Amino acid sequence: MIYLDHAATTYVDPEVQKVMEPYFNIIYGNPGSFNSAGLPAKHAVEGARNIVARILNSKPEEVVFTSGGTEGNNLAIQGVWRALKKKGNHIITSKTEHPSVLETCEYLERHEGTEITYLDVDEYGITSPESVKNAIKENTILVTIMYANNEIGTINPIQEIGQICKEAKVLFHTDACQAAGYCNIDTHELNV
Repeated sequence: MIYLDHAATTYVDPEVQKVMEPYFNIIYGNPGSFNSAGLPAKHAVEGARNIVARILNSKPEEVVFTSGGTEGNNLAIQGVWRALKKKGNHIITSKTEHPSVLETCEYLERHEGTEITYLDVDEYGITSPESVKNAIKENTILVTIMYANNEIGTINPIQEIGQICKEAKVLFHTDACQAAGYCNIDTHELNV
């Protein structure tokens, strides 16, 4: 068998398995508990949070762990919607987003009355910054455009899109699950 979906899920690298081994059977306590089993697990989670924060060039308290990209995208999009729905009801995304983004937007459109603009992409699958700029309206509260496409590998110009959103005072979310390890994810360098 030739397996070409390693970016989505793959076997555990032997080095990762070796590092993780203690957390399977020695340091397995609930990191939310303040007991002798939970505290070592809490320290491990906080250590991991610090590592991720360094990679992203962010603050550790800005790193939220979820079960995966789907949950993270749902949390971000619905969280912004719930927090800002009194300010506006318009979200912009592209037609080629991961289902976790598209299905969340479709849910908000059907059940919450959210206005969603689904942008077309060019022949290479790229969302143009100009199309984002032209779609922003007074009631736009969020733009969500993926960084690297999980199906075709297209890399969107998120730095430019992020700058457009910043100038328009609109929040910008990017699904960067497929970008980690391949693209620059330093949030300060990207200025997003």
